[in-house]
Amino acid sequence: MRAAGATGRRLPATVAVLVLVIALAACGAPSSEPTPNDPTRVQRLRVEVLRVLPHDREAFTQGLEIHDGTLYEGTGLVGESTLRAGPLGAEPEVVVSLPKPLFGEGITVVGSRVWQLTWRSGIAIERDRDTLAQRRTVRYEGEGWGLCHQPGRQRLVMSDGSAKLTFRDPVTFAVRSSVVVKEDGEPRDELNELECVDGAVYANVWHSDEILRIDPDTGTVTARIDAAGLLDEAERAEADVLNGIAAVPGSDEFVLTGKLWPKMFRVRFVSTT
Repeated sequence: MRAAGATGRRLPATVAVLVLVIALAACGAPSSEPTPNDPTRVQRLRVEVLRVLPHDREAFTQGLEIHDGTLYEGTGLVGESTLRAGPLGAEPEVVVSLPKPLFGEGITVVGSRVWQLTWRSGIAIERDRDTLAQRRTVRYEGEGWGLCHQPGRQRLVMSDGSAKLTFRDPVTFAVRSSVVVKEDGEPRDELNELECVDGAVYANVWHSDEILRIDPDTGTVTARIDAAGLLDEAERAEADVLNGIAAVPGSDEFVLTGKLWPKMFRVRFVSTT
């Protein structure tokens, strides 16, 4: 019995080959839709809370980093800016204040030193890691927001509230190069507090509960992390924005907090699917 529409005639060999080639080409045509293994695909992640820790609700957090078991925190506001150091989840053991009119910003540990930015004063302060005493100051152009250190690349990564990341020498603070951070070809500005982890840079986005994971060599956003819902409504009413991200060495965990937040959160970033 013949299938409907069949003619009983066989195609010439050359025509049959041509039809087969066209069919195979159609099957192998690239899709415009991203696949799970597509390197250009931006991952969607969320925070999984592992532990809740206390945090000074008077701290206007600008920078957060854990080094050799010590939590370093830089805070802002003119006349209230500090750098603090102590055990995670406990009162800081060392606190130093910044004189007016300095407004403290991002921090990072580099060997035996800590670099601390200032917002609009154009001054980076180099401090002793143990005592937090000032060693020297260095001038820079523009605003200072976030800062982190990539020891494997021997460079600092700095944000200024725009979509640009600037790479600096960890000793002299001199500019080496910069990159514009983009997602799907569009710049992502308001990059704030930074954390360097395993070749990637994590950045808080100001005025949001979002954290970006960035490939610093290309500026490409590789993941968006939803950190909404950490505080309840009453706590949010008394607090400012999410700002403060510190990797927990030797793990896949992070500590998050924000400006004037009463809590810190030890978390893991997990897939939304």
